[in-house]
Amino acid sequence: MSDGDSIAVQINGDRIRVRLACIDAPELAQEPFGTAARDRLQQLLPLESIVRLRTIAVDRYGRTVAEVFYQGQNLNLQLVREGHAVVYRQFLEGCDRNSYFPAELEARQRKLGLWQASEPVVPWDFRHDR
Repeated sequence: MSDGDSIAVQINGDRIRVRLACIDAPELAQEPFGTAARDRLQQLLPLESIVRLRTIAVDRYGRTVAEVFYQGQNLNLQLVREGHAVVYRQFLEGCDRNSYFPAELEARQRKLGLWQASEPVVPWDFRHDR
């Protein structure tokens, strides 16, 4: 795991990069939220875990874009619920808006993760400003 919204998965002996669909996690440079998102994803998904992917697309970098399920839990949605990621509005094709948006709203209202900042900066704005 390099950040809070991508993982490596082994399928039939091949290692592939998976970009978590529907969400955007803070960049690692977005301290302390970037490392918190990465660390939380590592907690939710221990090394060598067996996951189920619901593939949505392949991105321009050749990564599989998918929802990741571990022990029946949608990890993408869980990261949004906890404020470690936001709904990636620009890339919602194939995503369940009726699950993701309420989860983000609740995290915002509870000031979890990124939302505890006095002036939260969503990841795409952070990247744009750099």
